[in-house]
Amino acid sequence: MRIVILGVSFLLLIGLIWILNTREILAPGAPALGDFFSPFHGFWQNAWQEDIPDVGSIIVPGLKAAVELKYDERLVPHIKATNEYDLYFAQGYVTASLRLWQMEMQVRAAGGYLSEVLGASFNGNDMLAYDRRQRRLGMVEAAKAALEQMKKDHRTRMVLSAYTAGVNAWIDQLNPRQFPIEYKILGYAPQRWTELKCALLLKMMAYDLSFSTLEVPLTSILQKYGKAVVDELFPNYLPFTDPIIPEGTKWDFKSEVIPRKPSSYSCLSAQSKGEYALQNNNGSNNWAVSGNKSANGYPLLANDPHLSLRLPSIWLEMHLEAPGVNVYGVTIPGAPTIIIGFNEKIAWGVTNVGADVVDWYKITFRDGTYQEYRYNNKWIVAERRIDTIFIKGGSLRLDTIVSTLHGPVVNLGSFRSRAFPYSCALKWAAHFPSNELLTFYLLNRSSEYEDFIEAIEYYTCPAQNFIYIDHKNIAIWSNGRYPLKWREQGKFILDGSNPEHDWKGWIPQQHNPHILNPKRGFVSSANQAPTDTTYPYYLDWNFESFERGARINQRLASMQKITVDSLRNLQNDNYNLLAEKVLPRLLSFLNEKQLLQPSSVEMYYLLHRWNYENNPGSAGAAAFEVWWNFLEQSIWEDDFGASIYPDRSVTARLILSTDSSRWYDDVRTVEREKLATLVRKSFYLAHDSLLHYSTQPHKWRWDKVKKTRLSHLARLPGFGIEFVSIGGGEGIVNATKTDHGASWRMVVNMGYPIKARGIYPGGQSGNPASKYYDNFVKDWASGKLQTLYFPTLPKNKVIREVHLLGRAPR
Repeated sequence: MRIVILGVSFLLLIGLIWILNTREILAPGAPALGDFFSPFHGFWQNAWQEDIPDVGSIIVPGLKAAVELKYDERLVPHIKATNEYDLYFAQGYVTASLRLWQMEMQVRAAGGYLSEVLGASFNGNDMLAYDRRQRRLGMVEAAKAALEQMKKDHRTRMVLSAYTAGVNAWIDQLNPRQFPIEYKILGYAPQRWTELKCALLLKMMAYDLSFSTLEVPLTSILQKYGKAVVDELFPNYLPFTDPIIPEGTKWDFKSEVIPRKPSSYSCLSAQSKGEYALQNNNGSNNWAVSGNKSANGYPLLANDPHLSLRLPSIWLEMHLEAPGVNVYGVTIPGAPTIIIGFNEKIAWGVTNVGADVVDWYKITFRDGTYQEYRYNNKWIVAERRIDTIFIKGGSLRLDTIVSTLHGPVVNLGSFRSRAFPYSCALKWAAHFPSNELLTFYLLNRSSEYEDFIEAIEYYTCPAQNFIYIDHKNIAIWSNGRYPLKWREQGKFILDGSNPEHDWKGWIPQQHNPHILNPKRGFVSSANQAPTDTTYPYYLDWNFESFERGARINQRLASMQKITVDSLRNLQNDNYNLLAEKVLPRLLSFLNEKQLLQPSSVEMYYLLHRWNYENNPGSAGAAAFEVWWNFLEQSIWEDDFGASIYPDRSVTARLILSTDSSRWYDDVRTVEREKLATLVRKSFYLAHDSLLHYSTQPHKWRWDKVKKTRLSHLARLPGFGIEFVSIGGGEGIVNATKTDHGASWRMVVNMGYPIKARGIYPGGQSGNPASKYYDNFVKDWASGKLQTLYFPTLPKNKVIREVHLLGRAPR
């Protein structure tokens, strides 16, 4: 018996040793469990590790002088330096101390370096295909061009050098037990930071906010239905639009000569089976009100850019101070300066313009070797580059990237991505040299409107609606570097062989849509069209639907004695303007006496009683939103598939204008359907779908249907928040969706002193074990804002003070 027990014990011991020393049991690419659970360098160290050092001073080689670093009760660093170099050195050092893994992972995603640390496949995702895509998009080449431009200016050259040195100073003092937990789970170590990585982050922002492939489905629709249908359903100016620059504004410039549309223009096709959608992840808002409308007589500014909801948060809150600059706001971890914020003289914020700065050119290659392509009746030699992708485990993949004078050909040869048109070259404003960093450097130091204008002159891509206030003025600029195009150039696929389809220069920056101190006393933007149809230049056709912009302008026009709290309430406004416009008409097609189930009758009455507020617990909001989705599907899916529908405003106009239309008829059936048929059908589909939540309609909740969440950046289980109770939705001022929402809410009231409030969904720390990892989420979801301590941090709000020293004191 003893021999049996001994044998079993021995086998268990061998098994335990094997488990503890075998990699990838915990997760793909993960270290052995023995290493992960080690009390000396495993995850326990992250649980015990403090976010900020409990010391009075730290020697940080590379600093020129001492830097004062104070943390407030929300772990916001307040950095005070005696010179600019040390300020940005300290910013890099502190940012890395809080968000190192996030910084590196974002850069890897931007440049296509994920396979190197995650393997060719991770969590069911093809990392190798993703990396090939990013390389073929030219992300690294675009970053290199931007970096070269940034280094030409002595100011941004200094900022990049200092910030990079600061990040590396933090990395150099780390040992493996101090690595952020994601490194331990995924089994790799931090790499040294480079200036190119800062540029890559800015280019990833350009990709997220300016990239589009809608030419492909629109070209197909044009070929199938003709131009009249495109004009009707995908117009250049959406119904009910209230533009950013008020209608009727006179333009104070003489426009450049607009390129003529080629007489030989014809529609081209590009093979692709991708799935496309009109912009449904817009949601950013900003506005400013003049002192005449404010309670204290000074202008106010509000901004809530809407981006992906994730942990760690996209933003990091900071206060930077040195001679010549005292600025507060948020920055992207890995990017120097403050991107959205305020100083003692001005405040600024941004929303996405959505201008068309991406065009796809159909390339005619001479043969399957892709060595030559047709342009201007000649065969041109294509540029070819062999790219090497390293894959975790030691293997590598060579990829041939072909480029033309228009740009890289993303989908070609063995690489077939559903997201991009085949054999088409990418022309993108982000590929051109630029120095957006200089814009933010100058904004941080601006003291008046003329400084603001000078700063945004350097900003190119992604185009942003820059909103501005100082103690007397309010203004907004829809600003970026816009190609000079004929009307609708780039709405469809262009001919890469025809020089007449090339971009013909740029719209002068001074001609970008803007307004200063309008008579109505406020400026605002919500991703809608920047101008009315009198603006002489073509910017795009695909702007946001009318609801948010119209609702914001309605509220601001009626408001007086405005305070910070007034604007906070507007940021959290849940009113559904689309429902107000279409719901009465939809309900007119229903008769409660014809509804067969008691629960469908209850759904009918709760919609009648609904106040149009998309609040978290609203049954009416749940019913309307699900019904609307089924109705849109019933109208458009038979004609356009599931991938691209006309804008909500176009659908609303159709519903309000006619009971009978070719678009109501389902071409897959013998019957000729009218609106009434689709309204009833979609009502029952919505009803049956919602019964899965509860058989009692009054217990339906909009937040349970919408299911807002904050996922971890690498989708690691347990490191995100799977459900957040919050209202809003698409087309609502509070445009929070499932995984997209207000990434930063800020309200600033100029005056003496300045009053500022802000919050984002997350926390300052990137360590999931920290109490500062997600401690803002509850207040964010409930619509609260936190006090932003400026221009100085009160002594009673300091929780830790550290002095960073370049060398030990004598």
